[in-house]
Amino acid sequence: MCQLPIVTAATLQFKGIPRTKITKHFEDLVKATNGFSLTNLVGSGKYGSVYKGRFEHEEYIVAVKVFKLDQLGAPRSFLTECEALRNTRHRNLVRVITSCSTFDASGLQFKALILEYMPNGSLESWLYPKLEHGLRSPLSLGSRITIAIDIASALDYLHNHCVPPMVHCDLKPSNILLDDVMGARLADFGLAKFIHSTSNACHDSSTSLLGPRGSIGYIAPEYGLGSKLSTEGDVYSYGIIILEMMTGRRPMDEMFTNGLNIHNFVEKAFSHNTSELLDDCIASSFEDGEVGNNDLTNHALAGAKDCIMQLVKLGLSCSVETPKDRPTMQDVYAEVLTIKEAFADLCG
Repeated sequence: MCQLPIVTAATLQFKGIPRTKITKHFEDLVKATNGFSLTNLVGSGKYGSVYKGRFEHEEYIVAVKVFKLDQLGAPRSFLTECEALRNTRHRNLVRVITSCSTFDASGLQFKALILEYMPNGSLESWLYPKLEHGLRSPLSLGSRITIAIDIASALDYLHNHCVPPMVHCDLKPSNILLDDVMGARLADFGLAKFIHSTSNACHDSSTSLLGPRGSIGYIAPEYGLGSKLSTEGDVYSYGIIILEMMTGRRPMDEMFTNGLNIHNFVEKAFSHNTSELLDDCIASSFEDGEVGNNDLTNHALAGAKDCIMQLVKLGLSCSVETPKDRPTMQDVYAEVLTIKEAFADLCG
């Protein structure tokens, strides 16, 4: 059972934020989010909608995730996320402040999580900016490398340092949130699963009821064949995200038909012309002087291209079809740190 504090007429305690003790009711959440208005809506998924809010007399903005309890699997998703967040503490995971389990004004069940607010939105919103997000500078190569490190750090923690180990099961750009300094935080643990065996795999009886765990395009191929949940599945999803960050193409892009997918597209292009597959925004970050102290010397340009090649290779190795051929998250984290160090040397 979830052991997070439950808000009916309870206390909010802000972890990592100056603590406050103010009794909160359902009405306080309504007021904080302006009646769960569309102007406060920052994201919506299968099991819940997330609103930006600020409690009366509080300085800090929070995110309020309201669960769609009429959706099959949503109540379980709430409990799963509570349990996951209760058992994890890491700088690259979105922090939970408290949970809310009560009744709304109509007497219907209401469940929500109050989370740390991430002012720079999701990785998805940066890779595919829309007009409502306002004018943004392109996501630079350096930012993409940093995000790759942050995600790897979070997954390495879940797989190798969390007790018991945990698989996230729904890794995708919309579940990677960015803080005020563009640090990446892994969010949405509604499909997460603890691994209670030494084989780094577990069987989940709910898979057949709710479908394969994850999102189309990011789900490891073995899950579609009924394989057990495993850390290798998260590694696959991570690899797809790396390839997506480097190409600027979604894994479900309309170009991927007739057996072509983002992995074999990148693999084929990588062997003869890397520049053709890269997101245009990466090239523009070079033009803006990201590398080589605003002077694109041949050495700096060659070094940056090598970092790109190493990152693409990492994405490809993580997203191979056979699980046993994928690297562990510990090795992935070490590799991407090496890439970061090489890039930092170029940037001076």
